[in-house]
Amino acid sequence: NMLSLQLADFGADVIKVESPRGDTLRHWQEDLGDGRTLDAWWRVYGRNKRSLAMDLRDPQALQVLRALLASAQVMIESFRPGTLEAMGLEPQALLAENPRLVVVRLSGWGQSGPYRDLPGFGSLIEGFSGFASKHAEDGVPRLPNLALADMVAGLTGAFATLAAVREVEVNGGHGQVVDLSLLEPMLAIMGPDVTI
Repeated sequence: NMLSLQLADFGADVIKVESPRGDTLRHWQEDLGDGRTLDAWWRVYGRNKRSLAMDLRDPQALQVLRALLASAQVMIESFRPGTLEAMGLEPQALLAENPRLVVVRLSGWGQSGPYRDLPGFGSLIEGFSGFASKHAEDGVPRLPNLALADMVAGLTGAFATLAAVREVEVNGGHGQVVDLSLLEPMLAIMGPDVTI
């Protein structure tokens, strides 16, 4: 995701845990013509990261992941709310095993609230936030032609992650859970426009 990409671009050692079949972006191909294709999406969003294939439905794989997290500074997850808990990786247990860990939870609507269980993805968030309406043409809401909500959340999340890591490293604080929705950063960049 954009959050881990920002951290990787600035030198963090990012290990991306993927399913054995690989991240979906690995399979998106751009047609270059003459029968040639390019995995541009993966090359852009997977850059500067190391990959580790794991079937997180396998209890042994979860043990390996737990061992990695015991010495990690940050874990970023973008499962639906409740999935991490169903896997036995509830943040409080991870923090008990590694008190310096920062757990960043990215979802469409956040970990709590009335929409937490609804699907949440960039285009939906761009509409719900009022961004598409604000940029309407002839009364028709317009979505941006790029993954704006994902990018804004990635930048916001990278900043929040670094602030949480600083609390641990500089102030001697404990790890914490960062609850990052796609919606809240979009509302933040809308400023007072969300009220009109």
